[in-house]
Amino acid sequence: MADTQDERTASAGGTRAERAARVAAMQRAEKKRASRRRALLIAVPTVVVLGVAGGVTAVLANQPGPPSLAAVKTFSYPASQHTTEKQTYTENPPVGGPHNPQWLNCGVYDAPVPNENAVHSMEHGAVWITYAPDLPADAVDTLKEDVSGDAYTVLSPYQGLPSPIVLSAWNNQLQVTDAEDPRIDAFLAKFVQGAQTPEPGALCSNGTGTPTG
Repeated sequence: MADTQDERTASAGGTRAERAARVAAMQRAEKKRASRRRALLIAVPTVVVLGVAGGVTAVLANQPGPPSLAAVKTFSYPASQHTTEKQTYTENPPVGGPHNPQWLNCGVYDAPVPNENAVHSMEHGAVWITYAPDLPADAVDTLKEDVSGDAYTVLSPYQGLPSPIVLSAWNNQLQVTDAEDPRIDAFLAKFVQGAQTPEPGALCSNGTGTPTG
């Protein structure tokens, strides 16, 4: 049966709405990527020229540098230790060690995910952002924007964290209290598929888990 005019209009509207949503998501992702690029810029001194008694003096004024990642804790777990047994990890959440042979699909999760699968994703270069289940909804939304468009990030709630938000990459971890902390973007910029990755280029999809976003 042929579509009615109302059905065709609704279908077109739905298509336009979906397209607009995709464009908005892409714009948010690009905005976050641009922010991360700025976070990694090394402070470049600006030369200010002042006239002094008929002469010229150059005064160097340093621009603010990128957010410091000095608080990042580092570890030394070896890679490629696969096991199907459930693990008890020293760190909470874990940053490395033996893990399930199946990696977790990267993306946003509204419920806790298995440690053993998430650790495998970090072995592939993913950054795992965990947050306390009672973190305010607007803060969670901010974290979702942080990972929007990134193919190698996992976001999930986690019980018993030492801080409201914890960012983990293989052998690297940062605790923060505020979703607006500029170190979050700096951490993502440095560690998503960063130099610490034991298996660069390995997939963070076609694994296990069904992210909501």
